Amino acid sequence: MKRTVAPQASPGLRAVSSPPMKTISAVLDCDPGHDDVVAILMAARHMDLVAVTTVAGNASLENTTRNALMVVELFGVDVRVHAGADRPLLVANQYAETIHGTTGLDGPPHRPVTGMPGPASAVERLLAFSRDVSAPWIVATGPLTNVALALRADPALAERLAGLSVMGGGLQFGNVTPAAEFNFWADPDAAAIVFDAGVPITLCPLDLTHQLLVDRPFAERVRSLGTEVATFMAELFGEFIRRYDAVSAGAPGGPMHDPCAVLALTHPELFIFESLALAVVPGEGRGRGAVIVDRRNLTRRNPHNARVATTIDADAARELIYTAIAAVGRATAPGAPDPT
Repeated sequence: MKRTVAPQASPGLRAVSSPPMKTISAVLDCDPGHDDVVAILMAARHMDLVAVTTVAGNASLENTTRNALMVVELFGVDVRVHAGADRPLLVANQYAETIHGTTGLDGPPHRPVTGMPGPASAVERLLAFSRDVSAPWIVATGPLTNVALALRADPALAERLAGLSVMGGGLQFGNVTPAAEFNFWADPDAAAIVFDAGVPITLCPLDLTHQLLVDRPFAERVRSLGTEVATFMAELFGEFIRRYDAVSAGAPGGPMHDPCAVLALTHPELFIFESLALAVVPGEGRGRGAVIVDRRNLTRRNPHNARVATTIDADAARELIYTAIAAVGRATAPGAPDPT
């Protein structure tokens, strides 16, 4: 078993003066979702974000696409949004209304949406992106339906991708069943296809994402920036925290699952990684969506097919989120506090 340890960020480093050079070209495939909103913001700031694709997951495809269009406009991100799969490959739709509400983004006021999804489907956009860009990455923060469909349409996609950074799964626990995390449980057959496809995968499971929490003091700190974006994000954090507290009384905060899949690529120094052989249980049985960790590589099928993030410098990651929110606010409202 190979283990890689990234250098830890200095404890005194609490913000960056400017974004690093955007050397990673990516499409963000998502199902917004409160934490997907933060992933969009972080990808726009720290990556060459080529497009956003949407999938049914946290809410219906209609809602996740509308949410993506809304926040792209709010943040002033110059990318197209492309709608994808409106249902899983084989199982029935199941939405995460307990955490994200019926709209997928309950809590903050919804702004009118002026844009429209791009003419290409999510699968078409993912395939075109993989052919047009050198060293392309897909960051997937929702069910893996679009990615699986793209691999089915063109298996050579696995060879063209530099990699796939995924938020999903749980090695030690789940959040829908004792063994399964929502994204993999929502479309277990898609997740199984993706993990068997030979794509280099960076995985941010629940074990990792529950280390990166936002709490009420953080939400109020964001609100104090005083911009439209900051107010929206403070309301988003507040609702997300409230809903997590309702399902787990006394929860210390809301886990920022999805931004981890972005930061694992753009700021790998904040993480510790372990190389593992993983598979996902397909179908609707008791193990639906569970991650199988083959530490001894007994199957010989997927030797070390995933680089799994196991630890994150949560303080530094939270400051990157705060800095990104402050920077957007400064751009849209002159005179807002300087995030640096």
